[in-house]
Amino acid sequence: MSPHTRRGIPEDAARQGLLATVIARAVRAVGRAASFAAGAAAWARQVVMPTGWVVLACGALSLVAGVALGWLELIALGCGLAFVAALGALWLVGTGASRVTLTLPTPRVSVGEHAEARIVAENPGRRRFGGVQIEVPVGDRVIERVLPALPRGGLVDERLPIPTDRRGVVTVGPARTVRADPVGIVRREIVWSDASPLHVHPRTVPISTLSTGFVRDLEGTPTRDLTASDIAFHALREYVAGDDRRHIHWRSSAKTGTFMVRQFEETRRSRLLVLLDLDHDAYTSDEEFELAVSAAASLGARALRDVRSLAFIVPGEVGERSPVRELPTVSHDRLLDAMCLVERRPRMAALPAVARAASEVLSGVSLAFLVTGSARPVTPLRAAAARLPLNVETIGIRCAPEGEAAVRQAGGMIVFGIGYLEDLQAMLARQASVA
Repeated sequence: MSPHTRRGIPEDAARQGLLATVIARAVRAVGRAASFAAGAAAWARQVVMPTGWVVLACGALSLVAGVALGWLELIALGCGLAFVAALGALWLVGTGASRVTLTLPTPRVSVGEHAEARIVAENPGRRRFGGVQIEVPVGDRVIERVLPALPRGGLVDERLPIPTDRRGVVTVGPARTVRADPVGIVRREIVWSDASPLHVHPRTVPISTLSTGFVRDLEGTPTRDLTASDIAFHALREYVAGDDRRHIHWRSSAKTGTFMVRQFEETRRSRLLVLLDLDHDAYTSDEEFELAVSAAASLGARALRDVRSLAFIVPGEVGERSPVRELPTVSHDRLLDAMCLVERRPRMAALPAVARAASEVLSGVSLAFLVTGSARPVTPLRAAAARLPLNVETIGIRCAPEGEAAVRQAGGMIVFGIGYLEDLQAMLARQASVA
């Protein structure tokens, strides 16, 4: 065998293969070390507080300067700071609980109603956990609680009150346990739950049914579409396979000698329209806008309770593709959930343009409510009412908190002035009784 070969493999090739293996292993080791260092750095950034970085930096500088200059005082200071940092790191050991859950017993409340979040911390393990600090973000604030020590099988049930003084969506959670040293060097957070939304609905009042005194076509409006079963009779036609035998007209069948069935005109129920003005300049204060939102919500809730066809619209911003935006009305909760998010804004589409766009996309409207603030003159309300079909009865509602209730006629439409929600309740009941 040649001296330059080993077991049939050239020595140069063997050296190159060994070198490639060493380089590959070195690259993998460096990659793992870099990944570990990056993870450690990310963990340190999350755990070490600004005070901790100052302590670590001062300790390292003191040790380096003390060794370089031979100052025992600086070395002692550096060792003391390192000892303080090590003591602070001991506070990160443990979790304080093995299971923490956050729930909302009631995910929907009205303004002013009681709402709370429930926190349950459990320890089903064998070890005894010490006291733990729990933080729960509620909107823009953070609620803190210190739970007692949990023995084996222990359970702590805490209730946290949630403020509901304003309409909106309050994000509750996530619940997290916090372990931090008293000096503020390190802080460790463990997230135990997801965030849950709490919908704070606008306040509503029970008003009289909107089908009495306002809408006179309770059975629906006949159309030109023909159907096999409805109320409005149209004509007779010959029986064809598949027709319902209950609609056979026997007297006509006996006269003609062939089966004749009734044919009807399809009827459709009329629709109720609620338009809430969102223009910032239409209201003098936030309280006035909240009164308008509550009034519109009361009308929508009453219509859904009466199982009426409802269209609830708000203006879009100037420059949008459509000047009208429709809120969901499939259920009472869906409508009020959407109303938790409406806010007054500048540069909203004008009411006449909104009413014209609504009349183009909505059909069968028989009664319309235009809800706005006291800063909106009656003239735009009349212009908006003129953009609706002629057979639509229009009622304008101008809201002014603590103002006097008033009713007036303005160019064929009725305008209510209300200072309280109860004024709307009384006015609609009175209007229905005299209609």
